[in-house]
Amino acid sequence: MAKKLALVFGIVFVIVGILGFIPNPIVGMTGFFLTDAVHNIVHLLVGIILLVISLKAAAKSAVALKVFGIIYLVLAIIGFFSGSTILGLVAINGADNWLHLVLGIVIAAAGFMAKDSSPAPMV
Repeated sequence: MAKKLALVFGIVFVIVGILGFIPNPIVGMTGFFLTDAVHNIVHLLVGIILLVISLKAAAKSAVALKVFGIIYLVLAIIGFFSGSTILGLVAINGADNWLHLVLGIVIAAAGFMAKDSSPAPMV
């Protein structure tokens, strides 16, 4: 289950990363969710990492989901207190902060609740 979830989240992040470079009303410099080039690249990197893990190291998918979920929770908290950028590096707005919070909860929960595909230890 974790492998499938990591694959789905990976695909979504790659799509969002690409969309950020194409003018549209949802994500980008003029979108509802404000992103700049660095923000789009981060989405692409997160997506690619999740895709690679889901396809090459499926047993680590749950761990990757937990880690990225926690990272997104931290980013949401930083975003709520930092204004229009995260640490002066990545452009954000209020909608991004709320999305990061929801993503953090959903991705972390997916990692913690997904059945681990690694074999059970021998006793």
